[in-house]
Amino acid sequence: MAQQASMTLMEFMEKFGEEEQCREHLYQMRWPEGFVCPKCGAKDEPYNIKSHHRFQCKHCNHQATVTAGTVMDKSRTPLTKWFLAIYLMGQDKRGCSALKLKRELGIAYDTAWTMSHKIRNAMKERDADYLLSGMVDVDDSFFGAARIGSKRGRGTEKTAVVFGVSFDRKGRPEYLKAKVVETVDGKILEAFAKENIEPGAVLRSDGLSSYRKLGSSGFVHQPQKFNHKENPEHLKWLHVVVANAKSFILGTYHGLDSKHLQTYLDEFSFRFSRRFWQNQLFNRILCSCANSSIFTRYDLIG
Repeated sequence: MAQQASMTLMEFMEKFGEEEQCREHLYQMRWPEGFVCPKCGAKDEPYNIKSHHRFQCKHCNHQATVTAGTVMDKSRTPLTKWFLAIYLMGQDKRGCSALKLKRELGIAYDTAWTMSHKIRNAMKERDADYLLSGMVDVDDSFFGAARIGSKRGRGTEKTAVVFGVSFDRKGRPEYLKAKVVETVDGKILEAFAKENIEPGAVLRSDGLSSYRKLGSSGFVHQPQKFNHKENPEHLKWLHVVVANAKSFILGTYHGLDSKHLQTYLDEFSFRFSRRFWQNQLFNRILCSCANSSIFTRYDLIG
């Protein structure tokens, strides 16, 4: 499936270069069939209080803005900059760091960092609604720098991550899930599968004993000892995805600590699973931001 071209920056600026253009687009996205009062649920044309950019319900008099209840709620940053941040984060598969957002948007680094994490949290919440199904490859890997003299592989002090990737009918990678875990053992792998994969799916993994629980957890388990020389196709695509995830993390987010690794993996997974809809990516991320729960700076650092 060929990727469809996304909006150019010039096209984006023509559509969303003004605050009113952004408000109108967000209004249509949140209430495509007409205003719905977030308090009483009444469906009716509201009073439009243009001076304060508010809409007042004709039934209960509740006032709402297009950003109320979204990740942009109560933000002092203009919508034009929010929209541009979303566009930039979806445009480049290598990712967009807070430092780049700071430079491109002309805002403080702290503001750019908070905005980017709010957008990633919206991506995470959106993907939580979907499960992997059909044929699914499962494997684990390790991220970060190990201490001098520490072990490699499963005894390392690096951060462990479990990956799952599903395939379409032609055997091509389709959707991705990634989860930071404390350790890689049978219970952790079983919990990952139950949280992210539909029951009855066929799971392929390597032959390590820690994966044995997958066969008794409502899945069809097909373990196979990994041997690149004898069977180079086994888990091939999942290993490519993991390598790309590591390049994404190391190439864009230098010095990333384990505390926020999950949020960057959420971003990588969101974009990977929608890589064939590049022309829709801006609206898909914006929709996620408009429908996710409020996520504050305290949630980030608390």
